[in-house]
Amino acid sequence: PSHCATDTKDIPEKKGSTSYDGCKKGKREQAGVLVNRKSFPLSFMVAPADIHDSRLYDPTLEAFEIPEVLGRPIIISADAAYDAREIRRCNRKRGIKINIPVNQKFRKQLKRGRPFRSDPELYKKRSAVERFFSCTEAFKKIVPRYERHERSFMGLIHLACTFMIGRILG
Repeated sequence: PSHCATDTKDIPEKKGSTSYDGCKKGKREQAGVLVNRKSFPLSFMVAPADIHDSRLYDPTLEAFEIPEVLGRPIIISADAAYDAREIRRCNRKRGIKINIPVNQKFRKQLKRGRPFRSDPELYKKRSAVERFFSCTEAFKKIVPRYERHERSFMGLIHLACTFMIGRILG
């Protein structure tokens, strides 16, 4: 895949039950996903919602890497929540270009040095992630989350992804 997009989304849980890590309800989980331009899911991660989006970026990208295959994204688009020094450094080591707008909200002073560039036309193609999340919402067992264990929830996600890919290819 040449251009991919990533994002996270909160997954509400069914009222009155416990989450997969044994905590009482009221806490939510979030899903991190990496998709290609056609909204095909390449990797999917579930984590507690108290983790920031940028902390879920690296595990999501590592879940996509297959040892025998050299295919990796060339460009990854993400929203301003992923504007972190660690993410930029990690992608530079992997040889991946990133298209992340600068998050002005957390900049107290202007950053010295070369400015970060983001392509607004390429950023518009990040809507593939939003299309993926809207397609998963069509499956009523996924949102809100009814499954208590992570492995059964991930099984539902994989089944939903199989149906989505079948619709696109069929």
